[in-house]
Amino acid sequence: MSLKLYFIRHGIAEERQPHVLDEQRALTTKGREKTQKVAQRLQTLGLHFDDLQTSPLVRAHQTAEILQQQGLVNAIHISDVLSPEGSCQDWLDWLQTWRKLGLASLALVGHEPNLSEWAEILVWGQPRQQLVLKKAGMIGLLLPEQTNPVGQSTLFWLTAPKLLL
Repeated sequence: MSLKLYFIRHGIAEERQPHVLDEQRALTTKGREKTQKVAQRLQTLGLHFDDLQTSPLVRAHQTAEILQQQGLVNAIHISDVLSPEGSCQDWLDWLQTWRKLGLASLALVGHEPNLSEWAEILVWGQPRQQLVLKKAGMIGLLLPEQTNPVGQSTLFWLTAPKLLL
């Protein structure tokens, strides 16, 4: 069975501050509002994810919670591989095990440049720095049934949040 994979970038977060750890930066009020509107629109389009994995960083986890509150997924799970230091290869190793669950759709909430680079690796086999994922934006890929989706996946969705509002 092919897999629908959605890469979702976290919403607008607080600016970097010398006294605040990057991991603790939260969504701003504007970031929450915009992410909520995007989530509402995705819900009206009939999207629902079988699973949602999120980076452990506060801004990503808050974004995932908004998606869950809107009914786009039943539960969220924290994945360290989705942190900014995560690697695509580590995620691909995780995916092989996850696919055994037989689920049809997976959403990942994380950070740039990881998400767009990983999407490019899945579509073209290598990063090309061509895809741009805006905050609260989404990339959708269709991964083939084969074990290794690198260079074999199909891009079916690339949406800036302003197009959903």
